[in-house]
Amino acid sequence: MREKVSIVGAGNVGSSCAMWLLGKGFADIVLVDIVEGLPQGRALDLLQCRPILRSDVCIKGSNDYADTAGSSIVVITSGVPRKPGMSREDLLLTNKNIIELVTKEVVKNSPDCIIILVTNPLDAMTQLALYVSKFPRNRVLGQSGILDTMRFKNFISEELHVSIRDISALVLGGHGDTMVPLRRACTVGGIPLTNLLPKETIDRLEQRTIRGGEEIVGLLKTGSAHYAPSAAAVQMAEAILMDKKMILPCAAYLEGEYGISGVALGVPVKLGRNGVEQIMEVELTTEEHEALVRSAESVRKQVKTMKLEEV
Repeated sequence: MREKVSIVGAGNVGSSCAMWLLGKGFADIVLVDIVEGLPQGRALDLLQCRPILRSDVCIKGSNDYADTAGSSIVVITSGVPRKPGMSREDLLLTNKNIIELVTKEVVKNSPDCIIILVTNPLDAMTQLALYVSKFPRNRVLGQSGILDTMRFKNFISEELHVSIRDISALVLGGHGDTMVPLRRACTVGGIPLTNLLPKETIDRLEQRTIRGGEEIVGLLKTGSAHYAPSAAAVQMAEAILMDKKMILPCAAYLEGEYGISGVALGVPVKLGRNGVEQIMEVELTTEEHEALVRSAESVRKQVKTMKLEEV
């Protein structure tokens, strides 16, 4: 019997998550949304892809959280997306109310699940879900650094005209303007990126990575990124359910790691059957650590704005 992955929010990100999961074939899917007909229509459309994908995965669309009961993983994508000129922080209080309500329903119906947050501002929403759910920190995490690292790798690949498979990179910190790309940890075929590109070019690629979501919002005018964020969330779900022990940068709640406590922040973690099985501590230079601390303080300000007690 396949396990169940529920996706809250049947918009572009949620339905894209369902599409990636359908292709993977390792879990049945419930797509839930408050808008009547939306999750049912998206689910029916996806079901009709199964003959081509040769997938026997079951997909159900619903307006009732009861249908998510017993989920192994719940991916939360619901919330207001960014519009041109908006920062992720502009979404804070609006999405806070949504995530509070969603998290309570998730806990009620799937008390043993692992929660993956995709809603922005990502790190603050992850901490909010942890606070509301009262789950242990290993079972609430956010999709952040995977997407940022994907973007960084892609821009490097385009700049050097090399295979994406040869690029190793890492982006830490909050999913926003204070993220910390680690150029020192980036290699191309084992060769340090700093040996291949001048500082000015790497600076430009890092800034494009930091503004990656904003660039897409500006082009779309009426939407935001959804293919890449959903692919990243599904990679997390697969690493957990298949117990892959993958090392991936995710938003996790820190309790002294990197000298930081009381905040959810993007760091490399080992993802396996129990969710966050280990937070990997990378040795940072003084400059990198200071940047990570600044990023943590930015997230902490968002949490303070939400008037949450520390978890």
